Amino acid sequence: MSASISGPHVAVVTGASRGAGKGIALALGQPGATVYVTGRSRRSSDSPYGGTIDETAALIDEAGGKGIAVAVDHSDDEAVAELFARVGRDHGRLDILVNNAAQVVNAAPAGRFWEQPLDAADLLTVGLRSHYVASFHAAPLLIANGRGLIVNTGHYGAVSYHLGPAYGAQKAGADKMAADMAKDLRPHDVAAVSIWMGGLDTERARAHFAALPAEARPTGRRESPQFTGRVIAALYAADDLMQLSGRALIGAELGAHLGITDIDGSAPLSLRYTRGGPPELHRSLY
Repeated sequence: MSASISGPHVAVVTGASRGAGKGIALALGQPGATVYVTGRSRRSSDSPYGGTIDETAALIDEAGGKGIAVAVDHSDDEAVAELFARVGRDHGRLDILVNNAAQVVNAAPAGRFWEQPLDAADLLTVGLRSHYVASFHAAPLLIANGRGLIVNTGHYGAVSYHLGPAYGAQKAGADKMAADMAKDLRPHDVAAVSIWMGGLDTERARAHFAALPAEARPTGRRESPQFTGRVIAALYAADDLMQLSGRALIGAELGAHLGITDIDGSAPLSLRYTRGGPPELHRSLY
């Protein structure tokens, strides 16, 4: 399987100021892609974890691609429509959409869902509805391209408890959304999948672990945010892209299937047997 997209290509990665979105955007840009990166952060002080869309775009440029930072509030449907209208004006097509934008409550207190801030439910707006809106506007551009891919960033929280019911509903909903969009898009050779990421080495994760007592900090290697981007690039180029369309896929297992490793050459481990998972990859192919 090829590890990169052949020929010029255009991608949109939402929620790419930092974390998973930033890593995915950088990995997609490295082979020379034009990557539109969206988010609300234009200043590092906009988030306690730093990072801006402009910084991400600059890193893509340095890596050999073309990064285009577009400030978008993904709760604003008109702003999202204008983003894809711009892509259409610039290129008339789109290869890949990665839906990663999410409104996550910072420093939510531990406890049962009714004891947490009600705005935890905002994740169902920016994180689920926003995926639908972005896909709605992206679909005509993907179809015009003659081959396309929509990826919703997923997690084991779709089937196991993680951060509470709003998070679980968002992840399970994103899986189902990809499955149903795949059915509508299949006649146009456009795929839609959800890719479950493992524990990521992100700014948020580092800050969280640094605040824990030394004895409580987890050990072991975490996935780089770029790993999922490398997997997405290889999936787009893969011969069996349409066979995998509609599936929720564990990134570590998909990476092994496609022959993709992390940036340090290691192979991330699937957490299927500790956290649950979707149907196994080999069953989805045969």
